[in-house]
Amino acid sequence: MNFLYFDPAMGAMIVQAIVAAVAGVLLFSKNVLFKMKVLLGIVKQSDKELFDDMNIEDPDIKNKDSSGS
Repeated sequence: MNFLYFDPAMGAMIVQAIVAAVAGVLLFSKNVLFKMKVLLGIVKQSDKELFDDMNIEDPDIKNKDSSGS
């Protein structure tokens, strides 16, 4: 009869893999469910702004363009 031997490092690696898999599934499913709610119109309008592009104004770019250099 052959028995498997798991040293502490192997046990820690198995626990880490299980925790990472659970966290990945939870985060992925949360994102997918939120996107489905937005597409179906269940979520309020203010929550849809999360998908809009960010309009960030950089003052250095404006100063460079206005100086004419």
